[in-house]
Amino acid sequence: MLERLWASWRSDYVRSIDDSNEHAFTTGDGATLFEGILAAGLSDEEAGVVHRGELVSVILNAYPYGSGHVLVVPNRGVARLGDLTAEESRRLWDTVDRAVAVCEAEYECPGVNVGLNQGKAAGAGVPDHLHVHVLPRWLGDTNFMTAIAETRVLPESLDESGRRLRARWGQVPYR
Repeated sequence: MLERLWASWRSDYVRSIDDSNEHAFTTGDGATLFEGILAAGLSDEEAGVVHRGELVSVILNAYPYGSGHVLVVPNRGVARLGDLTAEESRRLWDTVDRAVAVCEAEYECPGVNVGLNQGKAAGAGVPDHLHVHVLPRWLGDTNFMTAIAETRVLPESLDESGRRLRARWGQVPYR
């Protein structure tokens, strides 16, 4: 069983951490990383875009935990769920729902992780642009390589994941 060590004295330290580098993932023109990807003028294949919507898009994770790992992003760079308009929020969650359905249909996976880390303290790797991870999962898809060798073994390339997901996207309707 997990033990807990209460160390209330650490609260002063935690509150003192300087988070001034929160917006480290912006482009030269001030756009967020994901806004930059969407506006780069590249083809969807080159940019790793699976789906472009009016308010929300789906991008391949460049550093995936497993094959088919995508990020559902509002097109407008906002850091927090509360910064979304009501319509952006509805579209975000509709697109997450569709991304899950697409992953299940294409990869025939028995599970899917859906996760959102809001803010640097929560583990967000790109804290200035909210994004939702959608990751197909299989029993036994983790092994010693990650824990011991700090290496992920991915059975297909990002290009192949992109081709598969783009092709399937139009075949799975919104509910």
